[in-house]
Amino acid sequence: GRHYAKNDGEPEATCVAIDEHYKPRYAGDSIPSNDLGSIISIADKLDSIAGIFAIGLLPTGDKDPYGLRRAALGIIRILLEKEYPLNLKEMITFAIDQIPQEFDKPKTVGQIEQFIFDRLRNYYTEKGIAADLFDAVNACNVYNLTDFALRIEACGEFQKLPEAESLSAANKRVRNILKKTETAIPSTIDQSLLSDSAEQALYTKLQSVHDLVENEIASTNYNQALKHLAGLRNEVDLFFDEVMVMCDDEKIKLNRLALLKTMADMFMKTADISRL
Repeated sequence: GRHYAKNDGEPEATCVAIDEHYKPRYAGDSIPSNDLGSIISIADKLDSIAGIFAIGLLPTGDKDPYGLRRAALGIIRILLEKEYPLNLKEMITFAIDQIPQEFDKPKTVGQIEQFIFDRLRNYYTEKGIAADLFDAVNACNVYNLTDFALRIEACGEFQKLPEAESLSAANKRVRNILKKTETAIPSTIDQSLLSDSAEQALYTKLQSVHDLVENEIASTNYNQALKHLAGLRNEVDLFFDEVMVMCDDEKIKLNRLALLKTMADMFMKTADISRL
């Protein structure tokens, strides 16, 4: 194909793309060298996955006659190595929408999403990334794999901090408390209901780091965002030592839950560190 295109006077980039869009063809193979070949490669591989999943011929066990696992890994490698800021879920949905036949499209999109992210987990495992790191980022439903990689790196650096273990445990405790709460938690914190000095200190600290964290996240500087949040350790430890969250006064209880949820949500903008 490459030679025919060249003979027909097609641009060099087109000739190269025709040849290289099959890459990576096997483990360790290079990815396409130019953007044209890379984008066509992603489209072709995703089209194959969408079509085969649409007719229900999903890979099972060791059986993968259409090489869909290899295709999924190829998509992952191109997105990560080329650092394309593309939304994988949107691409999967678009690929499925091109198929005119009637079938359960939302279900199929979910199956393909799960299939590709299972391959992504394997990809990171082979790179020596621990499962808890992957799970912490995956919990945030990040579909831009370049962004996913930045968060993985930031969580790895966060784990090295002396505050990491305490804050991970605290976030796990918060998640468990929030999970058991059946009443709707207020979206805002009523400062007038913060009577305990420990909860006032946590509120003040959250306020002081909020804009710093938001700005770092907006710049995808997740490493720095988590460093700012690591500064909450003393206030968080003091809060759990001195404050009874599930107290008898319903308003105070809900306000304390709102305080904890605000903290947990700030962490979740990077990763679910309760999984670390």
